[in-house]
Amino acid sequence: MDEAQSVIIDGEKVAIAETFEVIDPARGEPFARCPAATPAHLDAAVAAARRAFPAWAAASLDERAERLNRIADAVEADKEALAVLLSSEQGKPRASALGEIGAAIGWMRATAALRPPVEVIQDDDKLRIEVHRKPLGVVASITPWNHPVLIATWHIMPALMAGNCVVVKPSSFTPLSTLRLVELANAHLPPGVLNSVTGEGGLGRAMTGHPGIDKVVFTGSTPTGRNIMSNAANTLKRLTLELGGNDAAIVLPDADVDAIAPVIFAKSFGNSGQTCAALKRLYVHESLHDALAEKLAALARAARVGPASDPESQFGPLQNKAQFDLVRELADDARAQGGKFLAGGAANGEKGYFFPLTVVTEVSDGMRIVDEEQFGPILPIIRYSDVEDALARANASENGLGGSIWSSDIKRAEALARRLDCGTAWVNDHSSISPAAPFGGAKQSGIGVEFGHWGLEEYMQVQTVRIAR
Repeated sequence: MDEAQSVIIDGEKVAIAETFEVIDPARGEPFARCPAATPAHLDAAVAAARRAFPAWAAASLDERAERLNRIADAVEADKEALAVLLSSEQGKPRASALGEIGAAIGWMRATAALRPPVEVIQDDDKLRIEVHRKPLGVVASITPWNHPVLIATWHIMPALMAGNCVVVKPSSFTPLSTLRLVELANAHLPPGVLNSVTGEGGLGRAMTGHPGIDKVVFTGSTPTGRNIMSNAANTLKRLTLELGGNDAAIVLPDADVDAIAPVIFAKSFGNSGQTCAALKRLYVHESLHDALAEKLAALARAARVGPASDPESQFGPLQNKAQFDLVRELADDARAQGGKFLAGGAANGEKGYFFPLTVVTEVSDGMRIVDEEQFGPILPIIRYSDVEDALARANASENGLGGSIWSSDIKRAEALARRLDCGTAWVNDHSSISPAAPFGGAKQSGIGVEFGHWGLEEYMQVQTVRIAR
């Protein structure tokens, strides 16, 4: 079993005697150990970040940007080894791991190019009013297990670019690649600017209530987001919460089935469905339902699901047993209620948390497979006859991360997309994101946004400066 990596506090590796196991989801067995930090380690990390903050906040934007670009260079140089680590703990095939790391590098460079504006509200003989944006202080980042390198990048890099210092706690399921990212970054940052802690048993709760932390950024489930919001209330921390989604897509009767099927397949099953903004509920007009369902099922049946060690693998396992058990439970419930499985539907009993890509029809709202976020490789297809009814059903969820409309009539599709109750609406696409466009959830899918200048400003405090003349 691999030795535990070290957390980094105040620019130094800190050896921690207590460790916990990290599971390889392709085997369902531990392959490494990770340090188990204590509340004392968290206090030390926060104290280091607070000491480093004044100098880092005073650094110019160009200096911060130059350091972010150097971090991107370091990750680029280490990407092959980092991809192996990422695949081992998360389960995704090596090509997907390299894709995630490549996206993270691109996001680092895009973030380094951002510059918060100074706005002039009034400038006359009597008064000049300026609006400035200043860093907040210490940011706590709590990251999930589905994209450990990319989402850590989304949290850390804008926080640093805005002039904050950071303490990051990765998911206990996938801590190792994030620890490696922090190690690579620390070679190009002053001590204390970026610190890491790892652990189980309430460390995240200690972070969200810590009086030395000014903001929490979290990506994960809605129930955990609610707990974070409650725990942060006593100190009125700033929050950015990207939470659960149960994204709906509506296929209109004029859609080109042959053209959209491979795109819908990719947007539903990428990362084995373990993506917040994946397409998770597919409403298809009755005139196209059977044809589209069969095309998607054929693609699912042809897909190669396997371990990252197999270069032929296109899709990996579920990341952890709890998620694996949930997907099996949802499939079993759909089967019991008359769901028709055109592909997949049951694990084959092999070692690890593998579940086949699954397409299920004859399901509808009110069934768990439709109402709950599956976060796995299982796509329910719901037949509809009236577009307004489909839109109402798509919007009925308490979640509102993303949604999409699929049609050959772009103008009509755009009009319907704007009526979706979600943070991002796509036309003839789903789940695509970019560093320049804001991304965040409506309703219970989150608070705040990420990316672009909108995301950068989430890490800054507005200050109005009034100059009387």
